[in-house]
Amino acid sequence: MDHNEHDDATAGPGTTTAPTVGDVLLAIEELWPESLAEDWDKVGLVAGRSGKRADRILFTVDPTAAVLDEALDWGATMIVSHHPLLLKPVSSVAASGFKGEAVHRLIEAGCALVTVHTNGDSAVGGVSDVLADALGLQDVRPLTRAADGLPEEGIGRVGDLGAPMTLGDFAEVVFSILPAVAGGVRVAGDKDAPVRRIAVCGGAGDSLFDSVRSSRADVYVTADLRHHPASEVREAAAGAAPYLIDVSHFGSEWLWLTPAAEALANVLTDQGFTTDIRVSGVNTDPWDFVLTPGH
Repeated sequence: MDHNEHDDATAGPGTTTAPTVGDVLLAIEELWPESLAEDWDKVGLVAGRSGKRADRILFTVDPTAAVLDEALDWGATMIVSHHPLLLKPVSSVAASGFKGEAVHRLIEAGCALVTVHTNGDSAVGGVSDVLADALGLQDVRPLTRAADGLPEEGIGRVGDLGAPMTLGDFAEVVFSILPAVAGGVRVAGDKDAPVRRIAVCGGAGDSLFDSVRSSRADVYVTADLRHHPASEVREAAAGAAPYLIDVSHFGSEWLWLTPAAEALANVLTDQGFTTDIRVSGVNTDPWDFVLTPGH
């Protein structure tokens, strides 16, 4: 029986039970509570009806047209996107624009879209926790505590390597765990300097520099570092720590997708639901190539 033939969650006698969109939203709330989202953020259900079937779920960093192609070709009934499709207020979702076109495609295909953004950053097992774990950090704690969360919840993480290494060697570790993207990894600091305490923030993290300094981190790994904030941090440090490692925004958050998909699958399975959950294979990093000296 094709999974799109029925809107209800139960296909028939003797079959397994698929969750509804509402069921999945409850599981998402258990894992990544909306109360952990930043005040400026827009998370939760973007498109879809709570009573509709959600038996094929695709995780992605960005809900781009290419991701929608992949999802709808597969027959997805829900997309869980880290980045919001509609972050700023709009007065129209006409299909004459790419965001309106996305909304129309989702509705016409019967595919729900839900956003797990800064609540997915802050929660235990969230974006920065996954990044810290991939780097082998120990004694990890938040860079900034969540206002309405557990002590271990908040934006960014800081922890220690098992043993010191040089900044150059550590940068190679960072490069090795991330997906291949055009921008690569940029480093500010003496490559031979010893580092051990590491601060991380998946996504754009230059608003956390004060917390990074307070944590006494030797190096800060984050994305989207702009010229002036980065320059000022390095000038204030007078050549010493904190050093900076600037990575792909997409890449730093892509690491979270697989453990997030597994966590959602586990919750739904424990509740007696059967789902097919997968991670998008589309690289949504916006950059296609880069030119460097000598190339």
